[in-house]
Amino acid sequence: MAIAAPGSAPADAPAVLSAPARSRRARGFGRAPAGAGGARGTAGRTLLQKLTPWLFLSGAVALLLLFTYWPALNLFYYSVTDWDGIDLTKHFVGFENYVQVFTDPRVFSVFWVSLYYFVASFVQMAIALYFAALLSFSTRFSNLFRGILFFPYLINGVAVGFVFLYLFQPGGTLDTALAWFGVADPPQWLGNPDIVNWSLASTSVWRYTGLNFVLFLGAIQSIPHELYEAADLDGANRWQQFWAIIFPGIRRIIGLSFILAIAGSLSVFEIPFIMTGGANGSATFVIQTLQTAFSFRQVGLASAMAVVLLAIVLVITWIQRKVFPDEKVDLT
Repeated sequence: MAIAAPGSAPADAPAVLSAPARSRRARGFGRAPAGAGGARGTAGRTLLQKLTPWLFLSGAVALLLLFTYWPALNLFYYSVTDWDGIDLTKHFVGFENYVQVFTDPRVFSVFWVSLYYFVASFVQMAIALYFAALLSFSTRFSNLFRGILFFPYLINGVAVGFVFLYLFQPGGTLDTALAWFGVADPPQWLGNPDIVNWSLASTSVWRYTGLNFVLFLGAIQSIPHELYEAADLDGANRWQQFWAIIFPGIRRIIGLSFILAIAGSLSVFEIPFIMTGGANGSATFVIQTLQTAFSFRQVGLASAMAVVLLAIVLVITWIQRKVFPDEKVDLT
C-alpha cells in the first residue's frame, strides 16, 4: 500500500492539467494536419485571384452580348426574310431585300439627302473650331460665350424641332425679321423641295455646334501653355500659333469629329421627322427605314436598309482611318 504525502494526489489518480495546458491540447486536437490544409488554402486563394477579373468582366460582357450583339444578329436574320413584323412565320428570301435596297430608286435615293447634312457638318466644325480657338485665349466674358455656344446642345431635340418649326413657318419669326429689311416675298423654307433640306441642315448646325466646340476647346486647353509663351517670345501672331501649335495638337479630335460628322449625317432623324415628317423630299435614310418597317409593314426590307447603313458607316470610317491615320504629334 502506497502512502501519499499530505496535500498530493494519489499515485494511481489521473493527472490533472492546468487551464492553459487544457486549452493548448484542445486546439491541437481540433487542427487538421498543417501540410495538406495549407496547400488547399493557397490553391483556393490563387484560383480566386485568377477568376476575380473574369467575374468582374462577365456581367458587362453578358450585357453587351445581350443588348448589342444579339439584336444585331437578329437584325441580320430579319433582313434575309420577308417578315412583316406581325406574322409569326418568316420566309427566307436570301439577299432579295439587299438587291431591292440598291436597285429601288425610292429607297437608295434618300442617301442624297444626307449630303446636305454632311456639307453642313463641315460648316459646323469650322464655326466650332473658330470659336474654340478664339475663346481659348484670354478674352472678356469668355465663360459667358462658352455657355451660350454650348447651351443649344443641352436642349432636347424635340424642343429644337418645334422652335425652328415656328421660325421657318410662313409668316413666322424669320419672315418677320426679313420683312424689316424689305424682303416682302420670302421663300417657303419648309415647303420648297429645293430649300427645305438646307433649312433643316442649318437647324442641325445650330444644335450640334456646341458639341464640337467643347471637344475642340478641351483639346486646345490640354496643349502645354509653355508652347504659347515660346511662340510669343519668337514673335508669332495668333494665326501662326494656330497653324503651328493648335491645329497639330488637336488633329486627333478633328479626325474624331470627322467620323462623328459622317455617322451623324447618315443617321439624321429627330429634326427632319419633327419639322417635316419627311415630306417635300426631306426624308432621310433613317426616316425611310422607319416608314418602311412600321407604315408599310416590310420589316425584312427595313432590316436590310439598317444593315446597309451600318456597313456604309463602317466602310467610310475604315477609309478615313487609312487615309488619315493617327499620327504621334510631338510639339516639343
